Amino acid sequence: MTIQIAVLAHNEERRIALCLDSLPLDEAAVAVVVNGSSDATADIVRGYADRGVRLVEYTAGGKARSWNRFMLDEAPEADCYVFVDGDAQLLPGTVRGLERCLRNNPHANAAAGMPRNGRRAAYYRRLLAEEHGLFGDCYALSGAFVARLRASGVRLPEDLVGDDSLIAALANNDLGRDADRREDAVVPCDTGGFLCEPTQLTPKRLNLQARRMVNYSVRHFQNRIISTLMQGEGPAALPPRMADLYPECLPRLRPRFSPLWFAFDRLALARMRAAV
Repeated sequence: MTIQIAVLAHNEERRIALCLDSLPLDEAAVAVVVNGSSDATADIVRGYADRGVRLVEYTAGGKARSWNRFMLDEAPEADCYVFVDGDAQLLPGTVRGLERCLRNNPHANAAAGMPRNGRRAAYYRRLLAEEHGLFGDCYALSGAFVARLRASGVRLPEDLVGDDSLIAALANNDLGRDADRREDAVVPCDTGGFLCEPTQLTPKRLNLQARRMVNYSVRHFQNRIISTLMQGEGPAALPPRMADLYPECLPRLRPRFSPLWFAFDRLALARMRAAV
């Protein structure tokens, strides 16, 4: 089977070399999609050209926008597409393990890579297996599913925060509504897995984590909106931009009454109102 690895990277100069060094560059085609970066990420990737790594550079940022452009418009045909975030490291055997999961489960649309570090890694592995979910850090889609996705005309909203939840829903539902969900459409892969960068408690990293938490809150509200669409019309109702639905949906959204999320949710809702 032919394998295409797509690494999506935005301002990842600190981690991109670790990511690329963890990939089986001699076993698969590798493209690094650098989007909207202002650091040296693209320059570092160019240094891997003699090892077969292809740089795809987009001026506009946004992971979902870049995912659409590369995967739905430009990526070469392959039997298996493996997606990796530019700040993740893969353990040996991960790529072949994902490909093998899809080959051994011909009815599956996707395979989930598993987190292997962090204090909640075991919990997330169990959650991915039970809920048939995907983490954006590492997952695979079958070539047949990607071909059907391209033919369907369905695209990710370009301002979507966190592409993995929607891609998991599209895979689980066979590009249909929640009522069409199949329990064998997304399979967990126990081979290998990925490592994430541990959170560092420095002032700069804490500020970054705070911004990340607001993004997680935006993602929470966007997922609520998408869940309603998936229960109704399905993927055909996905808008070009999530912000297109905000005027209708924002009046019904409230911060969660949680000490952890209340403040971040308020900031997220303010950001969403400003995007209208």
